[in-house]
Amino acid sequence: MQSSFLEFIVLHCIFSSKVSHFSTCACLSDKRLYPTFFRTVPSDRFQIIALVQLMKYFDWRWVGIISSEELYAEQGTAEFTKEAMKVGICVEYRLLFSTTSQIISQSDAIVETLRESSSKVVLLFMSLSVTKSFLSKMDNYNITGKQWLGSESWITQADLASVERKDILQGAMGFALPQASIPGLAEFLLSLKPSDEPQSDIIKAIWEKFFDCSFSPSNTSAMCTGTEDLRTVSSDYTDVTHFRPENNVYKAVYLVAYALHALLQCSNGSNPTTGRPCVNKSEVRPKLVLEHIQYVNFTTQNGAKVFFDENGESVAQYDLVNWQINKDGSAEIVNIGQYDTSFPEGQKFTLKDTAKIVWGGNSGQVPRSVCREPCPPGSRKAINKFQPVCCFDCIECPEGTISNQTNSPDCLICPPEFWPNEKKDQCLPKPIEYLSYKEVMGALLTGFSCVGVFSSLLTSIIFLAHKETPIVKANNSELSFMLLFSLTLCFLCSLTFIGRPSEWSCMLRHTAFGITFVLCISCVLGKTIVVLMAFRATLPGSNVMKWFGPAQQRLSVLTFTLIQVVICILWLTISPPFAKMNMKYYKEKIILECALGSAVGFWAVLSYIGLLALLCFILAFLARMLPDSFNEAKLITFSMLIFCAVWITFIPAYVSSPGKFTVAVEIFAILASSFGLLACIFFPKCYIIIFRPEQNSKKHLMGKIPPRTL
Repeated sequence: MQSSFLEFIVLHCIFSSKVSHFSTCACLSDKRLYPTFFRTVPSDRFQIIALVQLMKYFDWRWVGIISSEELYAEQGTAEFTKEAMKVGICVEYRLLFSTTSQIISQSDAIVETLRESSSKVVLLFMSLSVTKSFLSKMDNYNITGKQWLGSESWITQADLASVERKDILQGAMGFALPQASIPGLAEFLLSLKPSDEPQSDIIKAIWEKFFDCSFSPSNTSAMCTGTEDLRTVSSDYTDVTHFRPENNVYKAVYLVAYALHALLQCSNGSNPTTGRPCVNKSEVRPKLVLEHIQYVNFTTQNGAKVFFDENGESVAQYDLVNWQINKDGSAEIVNIGQYDTSFPEGQKFTLKDTAKIVWGGNSGQVPRSVCREPCPPGSRKAINKFQPVCCFDCIECPEGTISNQTNSPDCLICPPEFWPNEKKDQCLPKPIEYLSYKEVMGALLTGFSCVGVFSSLLTSIIFLAHKETPIVKANNSELSFMLLFSLTLCFLCSLTFIGRPSEWSCMLRHTAFGITFVLCISCVLGKTIVVLMAFRATLPGSNVMKWFGPAQQRLSVLTFTLIQVVICILWLTISPPFAKMNMKYYKEKIILECALGSAVGFWAVLSYIGLLALLCFILAFLARMLPDSFNEAKLITFSMLIFCAVWITFIPAYVSSPGKFTVAVEIFAILASSFGLLACIFFPKCYIIIFRPEQNSKKHLMGKIPPRTL
């Protein structure tokens, strides 16, 4: 009697919908409205989340929806749209299909939308009966190239397949209740005999249908003996190896059984689960059983997990299935994945070997369904307020910025020492520019400097070898040798401007340039003064040469040079030149240059050189009309004219030249002015010494030649 009473309690809890095995509506999760409702079937909300995870996994972010006007479809598609938006999936269209619609063009409108839409993935969210009606309408249309996703209500119904629907259903996917076998059920059903339940009309009707017999006399069929073997029959009834929704009934029965077991536990006069006083079997009521259901946590013999959250929801487990239709139109429902909410976040959705998946439209690869391809690195994603968020614009990163990830919302500014590569997806160190010996311009300038040094040394050797000849003696050989030495230093100092600037090289190049050029101009100035003094000495009663003899000449050169040395020392002491990375002139590269430090010091050095050159030019110009025996003044005039022209041109070119060209202009000015002095003052004399030795005589130098003017 007690056993029958407990069976009644179990059946009451199950079939009074306190514990449901088939009600999937998400609305039943509201505990304010349904405080005693539990279910062993997952809520439709979990199916929606699983579908969203599937689309996210395959990067299907542009989808269409076809649904019916049922509550099941309306709530499901509304929940799907909301969940899809959270992960950036957009719905291109949502079409309603009605089985009661009188509009003839309804199917035409749906087909036209399917053909014109850019989305490749279509979610068909309907009940089984509406799906059958919809597919029958689509049989008349050639719809290809779409990846169909189905709701749990129809996705395992293989009888929907046919040859006409092969293009639509081939490769269809969806989540279904997990497939499982119920232990012992097969043996029970297949061993069942009419004699076990002699009062059951249902068993008799099934028996008569399976074995084409009758338990009552009939002229059309044989008599049933009741001993026929069900194992010889092939039908849905006898195929009991795998169940889907039926497994939830199995779990519901065990759920109530476990709850009863927990309710009847007694330890020291109280229930160990709730702490309440113990109850016996006669005191068991459905309300007490339902109170204990929320504490149940067990795993069935076929591996199904059963426990509940605060909303009365059990573990949501789904199989991801794939339709693979054969040539005869029959469908094979293949399990290709799983969704299980009992797993940790990020592991709920798992996929098996994707190589075995058949895709929609018989495609050999995963369909691509996006409104806009992701913005590649080097661009940023810009949302268009007039379009869905999936239909964004890709804007190339501005100059000097990068984006190193797909769909980057912003472009990042590179640090000052870096610049984007061509693709604008990474910042690379800016190339450092300076005048190098390895490049063509640096090598050419180095070559000209070496030629200048060689020419100066060669001229010195020629003058040294012919120092006793009249032409060398007549032009103040001591100052000439000193001038050649200073010109050699001028050519050498140009080499300090080539190569990677450093703190020491920056200080050396400017000071060496300033001092050597003053030494050079001082020697030229000394020679010019000697020419003037020598002419004055030829006048009757003149004794000026004693005031500007060799000692005074050396002292004047030393004094003029020491003044420049003092200026350079002050410059180096107060604010010396230094190596500097100039990142303002060019955006894409760094100019490694020598900053002047004190601009006053630099221009003071140049001004002093210019002052001496101007003075030398004036004196040489005044001495140009002297007798030909002192015609070196004309050569000095030409040399100073070239010198001043070069350096006057240098100033604007120096200021306006960018980067390494600034250094090249300065080197060119040094070489040009040095070659000008060497060529104008010494080459004519070398020409006479080597090629016109007959003119290298005192008689020829003392000869009266008509004066010439410039």
